[in-house]
Amino acid sequence: MANAIEKFSDVGGLLRTECPKEPVYCIYPHVYRETARDFLRGFPGRVLYAVKANSDPTVLRLLTDAGIRHFDCASLPEIELIDAIDPDATKYFMIPARIRGAAGTAQEKHGVRHFLVDHLSGLSQLAKEIETSRSVIFARMAVHHESAMEDLSVRFGAQPEEMPRLLRSIRDSGAEPALAFNVGSSVTDPDAYRYSISITKSVLEQLPFRLRLIDVGGGYPKSYPGFIVPHLEEYFRAVAESVGTLPLADNAEVLGEPGRALAAPGMSAVVEVLLRKDNRLFINDGMFGVFWVLRIDGHDRYPVRTYRDSKPLEGATMEFQINGPTCDSTDTLPGLVPLPVDIRPGDYLEFGNIGAYSLTGRTDYNGYYSDRIVTITSPTETPPALQNGNGN
Repeated sequence: MANAIEKFSDVGGLLRTECPKEPVYCIYPHVYRETARDFLRGFPGRVLYAVKANSDPTVLRLLTDAGIRHFDCASLPEIELIDAIDPDATKYFMIPARIRGAAGTAQEKHGVRHFLVDHLSGLSQLAKEIETSRSVIFARMAVHHESAMEDLSVRFGAQPEEMPRLLRSIRDSGAEPALAFNVGSSVTDPDAYRYSISITKSVLEQLPFRLRLIDVGGGYPKSYPGFIVPHLEEYFRAVAESVGTLPLADNAEVLGEPGRALAAPGMSAVVEVLLRKDNRLFINDGMFGVFWVLRIDGHDRYPVRTYRDSKPLEGATMEFQINGPTCDSTDTLPGLVPLPVDIRPGDYLEFGNIGAYSLTGRTDYNGYYSDRIVTITSPTETPPALQNGNGN
């Protein structure tokens, strides 16, 4: 399967070979490898890739090639996918609500040892399915910071005052207790981690034992046009400095769950302009396709490059409203996009930094759907990126 994927030296080569009628999603292997290696070098602990961000097998293989060996999974199918790609990888079943029997299958068939709960009722259910004596069970704490674009503690997480009892109950079940939280999605201020870890400290100080594993979750952002965030190094520093203040076991480790930070940079979407109405363009992908995540607070557009006759189209620009192909009135991208003033039907747009939360959430609404994924092989080619500001 890995050898069957189409390959082109660059996007121009793809467009010279054909004029694709359906969207094409382009993987840049060297970008994925470099991004993963940079994160592994910078993060002060164990890196768990959040599979939900992009579960394409080619992307997962590139990440494992770059050294990612731990995977944050939210379902048994995600665990099965990772096992098929890298049986030696460590899978973490990090969601408190699971399909009945999934935890037991994950442990017995796929060797999963790490699980997560956020309520005593969930602990009792989990303990009926797994052997707790060979398990690590994380207690997830609800914590949020205003700098996060999405509050991930609305549905999951025990309140801080409930955590000591939950952690003691995990230990009493025979499992190794650990603590996890997720401060939110696309966190725009590294102090969010300092804040969350300070709450963690108040919980740990109430325990009669010390924990070995602390999972500080995801939220590591990327910059997009009009949405510039600090460098990842500032987040790593905040985590390292704050975790250093915690009363932990001597062999303690911190875990992080990057999704967007690893998935976003290495993929682009190549789409065709179908129709122009003054400053409104209609393209063959949209808010029910790979752009669906723009419905969530945060960035409202992606860096973009225009092609005509397989070559980049330069020149004066104006702002355009971009519309998807469906009949739904909400199929309009939220941000205005500067594009060449003479853009016309038949031209192509390549949207970069689109690898996170794009493929995994697209639908076939109205029959518009593409599953065509290719690789761009030239090591000097990169997807469209920000021209100003930092690219993290």
